[in-house]
Parts: sequence; structure tokens; C-alpha cells
Amino acid sequence: MASFKTVMKSGHPPTLFAAFLYFDFCFAIWVLNGAMGPFITETYKLTPAQTGFMISLPILAGAIMRFPLGVLAQYIGRKNAALTEMGVIVLAMAYGFFFVSSYNDVLAMGVLLGIAGASFGVALSLGSGWFPPEHKGLAMGIAGAGNSGTVLAVLFAPPLAQAYGWQAVYGFAGIVMIVPIVVMILLAKEPPDCHGQTFKEHVSCLFTKDGWAFSLIYVITFGGFIGLSNFLPTFFYEQFAVTKVEAGRLTMLAALMGSGIRILGGYFADRMGGIMVLSIVLLAAIGSFLALTATPSLAATTILFMLCFAALGAGNGALFQLVPLRWPTNTAVAGSMIGEVGALGGAILPNVMGLSKQYTGGFAPGFVAYAVFAAVVLGCLFLWQRKWVGQWVGPRGRVLDRPTEAQATASGRLEPATV
Repeated sequence: MASFKTVMKSGHPPTLFAAFLYFDFCFAIWVLNGAMGPFITETYKLTPAQTGFMISLPILAGAIMRFPLGVLAQYIGRKNAALTEMGVIVLAMAYGFFFVSSYNDVLAMGVLLGIAGASFGVALSLGSGWFPPEHKGLAMGIAGAGNSGTVLAVLFAPPLAQAYGWQAVYGFAGIVMIVPIVVMILLAKEPPDCHGQTFKEHVSCLFTKDGWAFSLIYVITFGGFIGLSNFLPTFFYEQFAVTKVEAGRLTMLAALMGSGIRILGGYFADRMGGIMVLSIVLLAAIGSFLALTATPSLAATTILFMLCFAALGAGNGALFQLVPLRWPTNTAVAGSMIGEVGALGGAILPNVMGLSKQYTGGFAPGFVAYAVFAAVVLGCLFLWQRKWVGQWVGPRGRVLDRPTEAQATASGRLEPATV
């Protein structure tokens, strides 16, 4: 078993750190409206359904923007794409600080927040691009742990909103974005794993069954993570009548668990196999969702959410251990496409929860729906892996002892075939 030091020596740690920080700050901005949900709801007297839609809009916008940014990154480079995106985010935060003054403005701001959510595929591909296939799971787990930006949002946004007004939080967010921009400029180096391909080759993952299979799994793991991360401040505030700041702190506990475990998910996927880890975490997620329908106490609910987020976070890491094995030469595009569909699942969840609360008086039906969906996906995974193993991945989802030609070419062990 390779040590952490050995893994780091096999790649370029400064680029990995820059990718993590880029994704971390972008993720924090992406979920700002969710973190400030109770404040915005109170300001405009929103119904549960309106709150759910308001929270889901940045997720939806970010999902739609992921794939175009991934394609752009293949042409201008992932580092340049990241810097371009962060520059646009700073301008979007200026709009939020100076011009948001109505519910419709909040919805428009939600679309602009989606720009930050587009960072996913680029960050993971940039961070892992220097690492060989056998260590990409851990590298992607570290870069993907940038979803801990949720922790930053729910920890700092509510107190700042209470002290200065929630519109001012957009201004603070724009200022702190300077940090990852400077780090990206100084530390990141474009990985050497990008090969000249046509646009058709770049988007080939869109037309494969495996691409949509991965996306469906990610609807559960990442969709559940981002959807619940955005909705939990409102959930805790309405379900248990805690203060807005306390609701953010309780959400932070769950989000921190999911972010940290993502690294372990990628680490154990490298060693045990991504398919095995995914099977375990999907079972854990199903159990957590069903247990939450019993409306337990505040302490028990918080613990259950922490367990649920741990399972979802590990699933995110495990899935993206498999992505560069399946698409070794266009990981950024494949990752962006999978992330796009997965994030769309996250946009569904707040709406389902809001409608459930408005029309049934509780959140239990929403949890049941997600548990049933996860069970169906788990059954499909059992069938899909029969085809995957031996074709492009080893038993239980580990790296093949003898890599395919595409994988060997991407890692520099073979010269690209000529026609």
C-alpha cells in the first residue's frame, strides 16, 4: 500500500492544492443562498415551495454550466479556464452586493451563483492530471474535498448576514475570491495528460451508456450532498425552531463529515475498488434516509445527517476514482458531464422537500423518495459492474493489472496509435 508521501511524489502537489482551494472557494459561493435561506425567506415571506425553488436555482444553473466549462478547459487549458471562471465570479458578487433588492433579484443572483458551481470537472481534472492511474482516486478525493466550501458558507455566512445584512455577504465573498486566484496563478501548472482530440472525441462520453450510468449514481451521491447542504439550514430552522446561526452550525457538522470522508472514499476506492465502496455507501445512504423519516430528536437527526453525509461523500470519492479509468484522455469533459447530471439531482431535492413540507406538513415523503431511488440505482450498479469488470476496470473496481491501450497512452507508457 503506497504511503501518502509516495502518492504525492508521483504527481504535482502545488497544482493539487491550487485545485482544491479553487474548488473550495467556488463551492462556498455556490451554496451561499442555501446558507442564507432562513434570512432570505424571512425578508420576503416566502412559502416552503418558493424557498425550495430559490435554494435549488443555483444548483440547477451550476449543473448546466459544468459541461460547457469542461469543454472550454480542453481547449484553453484547465488553469486558464479556472482563472477565467473566478474572474467572472468576482463580477457576479459585485452585482449581488449592489443590486439585489427583491425576490426576483435573488433568483437572478441564483443563476449567477451557478457560475461557481461549474468548477467541479475542471478542478478535479486539474488536480489529478499529474498523477498516475493507480493514485488518481486519492488525488481526485483531495481536489473534490473542496466541497468543504459548504462548511465555509454555513459557518460564516449566517453570522455575517446577521451582523451586516445578508446582501453584504455577497460583497465579502467577492473579496475573498482573490485568494484562490492568486494561489492558482502562482502554484498551478497545466497537467501533461491532455491529448489533441476533436470536439466529437471530447464529447464522446455523452453517447455512452457508461456515462449515463455514472451520472445516475452521482445523482444520489453528489446530488444528495449538494441538495441537502443547501436545504439543511432551512430544515433545521423550521423543523426544530433553532436560530438561523445555529441552523448553519448544525449543517456545518454534516457537511464537514461529507467533505472529509470524500478523501477516504477515493483512498479506499484505489485499494478496495470503486465499485465495492459505492455498493457499501449506497446501502448506508438508504438506511440513513429511511431512519430520518421517523423524525427523531435534534441530536439524533444531526447524527443521522452526519452518517448520511459521510456515506454520500465517500460515494463521491469512489465514483471519481473510476472516471479517469473509464475516460483517461478526456477526464475534464467526462467529469463535467457527470457532475452536471449529478448536480441536477441536487436541484430536485430542495424542491421535493419544499413541496413535501407544503402539501403534507412534513419532510418524510421526500426522504422516502430518495431512499427508493438510491435502492434502484444500487440494483442497477450490480448489473452494470458485470460488464465493466475486465473491460476497463479490474475486480471490484480496482485498476486493471494490465491497463487498456487508452489508459496506458494517457499515463505516458505508450505512444498514441497512428493511423
